[in-house]
Amino acid sequence: MPTVVKRPGAAGKAAALPSANQRTGGQILIDSLRVHGVERAFCVPGESYIAALDALHDAPEIDLIVCRHESGAAMMADAYGKMTGNPGICFVTRGPGATNASAGIHIAFQDSTPMILIIGQVARRMLDREAFQEIDYRRMFGQMAKWVAQIDDAARIPEYISRAFHTATSGRPGPVVLAIPEDVFRERAFARDARAFVRAATHPGAPDMAKLRDLLSEAKNPFVILGGGGWNAAACADIRQFVERNKLPVGTAFRCQDYFDNTLPNYVGDVGIGINPKLTARIRDADLLIDVGSRLEEMVTSGYTLIDIPQPKQTLVHVYPGAEELGRVYRPDLPIHASMPAFAAAAAAMEPVGFAPWAERVPTARAEFIEWTTPRATPGAIQMGEIMAYLRDTLPADAIICNGAGNYTTWVHRYYRFRRYRTQLAPRCGSMGYSLPAAVSAKRHYPGRPVIAFVGDGCFMMTAQELATAVMYRLAVIVIVINNGMYGTIRMHQERNYPKRAYGVDLANPDFAAFARAFGAVGETIHRTEDFVPAFERALTTDRPVVLELLLDPEVITPTRTLSEIQEEALSRLAQG
Repeated sequence: MPTVVKRPGAAGKAAALPSANQRTGGQILIDSLRVHGVERAFCVPGESYIAALDALHDAPEIDLIVCRHESGAAMMADAYGKMTGNPGICFVTRGPGATNASAGIHIAFQDSTPMILIIGQVARRMLDREAFQEIDYRRMFGQMAKWVAQIDDAARIPEYISRAFHTATSGRPGPVVLAIPEDVFRERAFARDARAFVRAATHPGAPDMAKLRDLLSEAKNPFVILGGGGWNAAACADIRQFVERNKLPVGTAFRCQDYFDNTLPNYVGDVGIGINPKLTARIRDADLLIDVGSRLEEMVTSGYTLIDIPQPKQTLVHVYPGAEELGRVYRPDLPIHASMPAFAAAAAAMEPVGFAPWAERVPTARAEFIEWTTPRATPGAIQMGEIMAYLRDTLPADAIICNGAGNYTTWVHRYYRFRRYRTQLAPRCGSMGYSLPAAVSAKRHYPGRPVIAFVGDGCFMMTAQELATAVMYRLAVIVIVINNGMYGTIRMHQERNYPKRAYGVDLANPDFAAFARAFGAVGETIHRTEDFVPAFERALTTDRPVVLELLLDPEVITPTRTLSEIQEEALSRLAQG
C-alpha cells in the first residue's frame, strides 16, 4: 500500500494524501499545494490548466476564488501573501492570461511579497512554434520574479513546487512563476510528495549586535526606519521593544505604516511620498541611521536625494534579509544579513544603551508629526481631512485599509493612524488598481474585520470588475471612490512642469453609485462632508459590498496645495528663467 502524509484539513481533521500512486499532473499539483498548507487560491479559469481545475474539484479544503481579470487575481494573491507571509497562489491561462497577471507579479517583486503564479502553457509538442498564445515565460518574467521555470515532467511537479515555496519565502521574499504545459497536467505519473516547506531564516551574529549597540551608544542623533517584506506581528512587537527601551525615534517606509503603532510616542511619521519636511531634516541630520528591512529605494529616499550615494554621511546600519541588497546602492557601515523576525528578536534582547541624549528630542519630533497630520481645510464641499480624521477615530484597530495609487492616497497616508501589523494593504511599487482586489482578498481572509478600499476614479476603473467577485462571494467590503474626474497625479505633474498645458488626463466617469448597484452592491453618492458619516455607518451594517462615491473638487489635488497654486508657482518659476 502507498504511504500517506497527514496534515490538518480546513476543518482541522486529518486529510490523507497519497504519496506514491499514479496520478494526473493536475492531481499531483493540487496534492502538492495541499501538502504545503495552501488554504486559498485565486484564478481566472483557462482551458490550458483545466485538469488542475478538475483536481481542485476534489480538494474542497482549498478555497478557490474565481476572479474577473487576471490582474485582479494576481493582486489578490499578493494581498494574501502580505497578510499571511505564506505564498499567495494564483492560476492563470497562457498568453493573455499571463500577461494580464504580470501587474501582480511586478507588485509582488518590488514589494517583496511571497507568491506563486501557475500558468497553463501550450502542449509540449507545440513548443517553440509560436503556437496559439505561446510565450516563453522564462524570458517574459525573467527580471520580474525570483525564479521562473517550466515543468515538462509530471513526476517532477512535487520537486518544483517544493522549490517554489522555499524560494518565494526565503531571503528577500518574492514571486515565483511556474509554467506547466497542458498535456503535463493531463499525463499520469508516479510521484512522491515532498514534505511541507520549511521557512529558512537568517540570524544576525553576536558580533553584529554588539557592533550595533556600540554604534548606538556613541550616537547623538539616531533614527530608525522600518520597511520591506518578511515581517510578522511578533517581529513588530520585538522591534517596538527595541525602540522603546532605547528611547529611539522611528519612522516607517512608504506604505509600511502598520509596522509600528502610529499612536505611540516614539512614532514620528512615514518616510515616503509627501514626507513631512521637518522629518526630512531630521533624517538628514541624523548621525546614525538604522534601516531595518527597507531597500532604501526611491520612494523612501525622496528619489535617492535623502541619503548620499554611495557613502551616506550618516553612519548607516542596514538590516536586510537578502545579501545581494546590502551595498547595492548604499555602502553601509554595518551590514546585517538577517530575516526580520530574527533581527527583531535579537534587537529586543539586546541590552539597552544607558544614556540616550536623543531622548529629549523625540517628543518634539512627535509633536511635529501630530501637527503635520492635523487636517487642514481645502476648497469644496468634501473635506477629505475631516473624513480621514473621523475614520481614524472611529474604526477599530484591526480595520484593514487598502489603497492603490494616485494623489487620493495622500490623505490616507497622512491622516490615518495604523495601530496593528497588516492593517495596511497598498502597493509599494505604485500600481494602480490594487485596492479593490486587495480588499476582496482581505475580507475573504478576515470576514469579521472592517475592510475599506480607497480608490481614485482612475484607479477604481483599472480593476472595477472585481466588484463582481466581491458580490459573488458576499464580501462586505466598503469602497470609497474619490472622484475628481481626472488622472490627478499626472495632472499635478503637468502643472508643475508644463503649466496650463494639461492634456490627456481628463476622465469621463460613470455614475459610480449606479455602477455599483448594477453589480448587486450598494451605491451612494456623497456631495458634502456631513453626508459621509451616516452613509459610512449604513455601510458598516450592510452584508454586501458598498460603494461610496465622493465628488471631490478637482482643485483639491493634495492635502495642502491646490492645482491653481501649483500652476501659479510653476508659471512664476518659468518667468524668472
